[in-house]
Amino acid sequence: QVQLVESGGGSVQPGGSLRLSCAASGSIFSLNGMGWYRQAPGKERELVARFSRFGFTNYADSVKGRFTISRDNAKSTVYLQMNSLKPEDTAVYYCNYNSGGMDVAWGQGIQVTVSS
Repeated sequence: QVQLVESGGGSVQPGGSLRLSCAASGSIFSLNGMGWYRQAPGKERELVARFSRFGFTNYADSVKGRFTISRDNAKSTVYLQMNSLKPEDTAVYYCNYNSGGMDVAWGQGIQVTVSS
């Protein structure tokens, strides 16, 4: 069983920055397959950024150049650095662990609000 705990959300003005953290515990041996999704009110959950099963990074077009996913293997933690935030980035952000094409675990979700 895998547990994911997110932290670091909050409110920020447009153009600001936030860093989300996702701490993994349990039966997880690699951070490959870890990623971030988000869901805005009235919209479907969408991929933001992730590590592929081979460790490559993938980003949604809407966040390329502004968001960076990174990880600390020693801490079993994945980060999402979000810069140049826009109001349309407002959403609940979820950490996800996918293994073998299956969603093994989701975090509880954390609110990010971008507003002036």
